[in-house]
Amino acid sequence: MPVYNTHERRLNASPDEVGALLDALASDDDRLWPCGSWPAMVLDGPLAPGASGGHGPVRYTVEHYVPGRWVRLRFGAPRGFDGFHELTVRPDPSGGTVLAHLLAMRAHGPALVAWPLVFRPLHDALLEDALDRAEQALHGSVRTPARWSARVRLLRAVLARTAPARRPRTPR
Repeated sequence: MPVYNTHERRLNASPDEVGALLDALASDDDRLWPCGSWPAMVLDGPLAPGASGGHGPVRYTVEHYVPGRWVRLRFGAPRGFDGFHELTVRPDPSGGTVLAHLLAMRAHGPALVAWPLVFRPLHDALLEDALDRAEQALHGSVRTPARWSARVRLLRAVLARTAPARRPRTPR
């Protein structure tokens, strides 16, 4: 099953300002990833091709990285996730900058059920929270904050009861 999932936010900031958020991904200065509400994004080294890590049960390796503009992460897990996700910073012709996330994969095996029922709603909520963090970091506020659906709240509650205890990373 092909999966193509996108999220983007137009930000009233320069590409360099938005790119700085991208460059700090998975670092101690990360102001983009919503690690206060979601499993932290962790890499085994600096953001660079070959670095590997993930968040929660999702594992990946940095496949491509253009500082301040683009990072592509190739999935290693969960089983059945064959593809990548990436963040792109691009100037908006009408002014400002667009921060975009793309997930492109072929789901097979267990992912045929896990993606639509569990991972997609959680992924969509996490990405909207990340875009809210970008907006907060650059504008000082969020015009229309994302809200978790009842389904996302239920999935998070069920997973919190069944997942092993983790120490959350404190957002900075």
